[in-house]
Amino acid sequence: QVQLVESGGGLVQAGGSLRLSCAASGGTFSRYTMGWFRQAPGKEREFVGTISWSGSSTAYAASVKGRFTISRDNAKNTVYLQMNSLKYGDTAVYYCAGAGSYAPDETLRREGEYDYWGQGTQVTVSS
Repeated sequence: QVQLVESGGGLVQAGGSLRLSCAASGGTFSRYTMGWFRQAPGKEREFVGTISWSGSSTAYAASVKGRFTISRDNAKNTVYLQMNSLKYGDTAVYYCAGAGSYAPDETLRREGEYDYWGQGTQVTVSS
């Protein structure tokens, strides 16, 4: 049973920064492709960013590209989402997700490609 636990969410003013963490246990994290998704009230869950298990490849949604950075520390079994220049529209519950059996340089953008999900952490950006 793979467990993913997000942390680092909270309330931040527009223009500010926040770093989310996702700690993994119960599997081989170093071989998991990882991703971040978010869901705002009344909206469907959407892709935010992804990182290959080798760390060599990343991809982002257009809405966050240039502001958010995904990274991983395999020694700590943790993936991060650094969020800068936050906007009110970034307000959402943020989820991390993991998947195994993908190539070292593959990134995954679709929910259905992921097998493991955290319970989410709330990010609220005040305007």
